[in-house]
Amino acid sequence: MPVPFEAIIPFGIIAGLMSVTGYGVMAAHRLSNDGKPRRHGITDWDVQMMERDMRLTGTKRDQSDNPVAPAEFKTNSVWRIYERIR
Repeated sequence: MPVPFEAIIPFGIIAGLMSVTGYGVMAAHRLSNDGKPRRHGITDWDVQMMERDMRLTGTKRDQSDNPVAPAEFKTNSVWRIYERIR
């Protein structure tokens, strides 16, 4: 007759490793997004705004409230050579 608590150790190992993996992926997403949670449901408008924010501030998650764009904003435009594949 098997002892019911024999499955606790393998179950604990599996649950622990799955938790570590999940939190590791979450941490990687947060590190790549300047400490903010991941974005969901990004539309074409959001992509354009992220590119604009990247050109204005240097990161795609920061925004600027300065009404006057910096001088380098005129010369760092985005040239489309081919249609984006998504």
